[in-house]
Amino acid sequence: MTPGVLYVVATPIGNLSDASPRSLETLKGADVIACEDTRTTRTLLSRHGIAARTVALHAHNERRAASTLITALHEGKSVALVSDAGTPALSDPGAWLVAEAHRAGIRVSPVPGPSAAAAAVSVSGFAAPQFLFAGFLPASAAARRKALDALDLPWPVVIYEAPHRIADTLQDLRQKFGDSREILIARELTKKFEEVARLPLAEAPAWLAARKERHQGEFVLVVAPGSERERPEVDPEKVLQVLLEAVAPSEAARLAAKITGAPKNLLYRKALKS
Repeated sequence: MTPGVLYVVATPIGNLSDASPRSLETLKGADVIACEDTRTTRTLLSRHGIAARTVALHAHNERRAASTLITALHEGKSVALVSDAGTPALSDPGAWLVAEAHRAGIRVSPVPGPSAAAAAVSVSGFAAPQFLFAGFLPASAAARRKALDALDLPWPVVIYEAPHRIADTLQDLRQKFGDSREILIARELTKKFEEVARLPLAEAPAWLAARKERHQGEFVLVVAPGSERERPEVDPEKVLQVLLEAVAPSEAARLAAKITGAPKNLLYRKALKS
């Protein structure tokens, strides 16, 4: 371990055996492990006999916790950042700490590994040179439907969804993209009750309703790409405003630029003013 380095460590998304040797070595050697939920991370640490100091870094305390961790990094401590599952800062806390480390001139080093988005795309069979990671859609129905207006694209779109909203989201996707558009539904990836189904959106509600346990667990959805001619003409600023409801300004600007072709730097400046 190199002193004074922030390690961004990907952890298993379900199956604890998916932890890489390097990720375990990093967690074992870190002076501090910053966790989304210390109880969840201790399950992984206990499995591998790692006794390390853990601190909480979650959505409600990230800025305060980041300040303390930056101080520790300046003092030469090594810090490992983890989320409850998968890669930190992707629809999980951590981006603020990473940004603060960059601003402070601290080295940031990734320890790559499991990602629910990449895992779902890999089993979708939707061939495309790129995909869009949309993360979690807005919770309210109106905002969710508005967000979908910016996601009718000629490449796969990856969406995370919680079990209590999955039925509504599938209906909204069907209404937006039509009965024949295919979707990959991945439920409880890498866990005991993993299910992966690719089917037309018209069949998705019936698939979900066929077994009551399908309303439990975490979901990753991959919407099949639309054709180039289906791509709507979109206003870059409107796309930016929709994305700002779900992601940070830098990520919203990046995605809006990719979707519309508008300059990312210009969109980022507009995002900061919103």
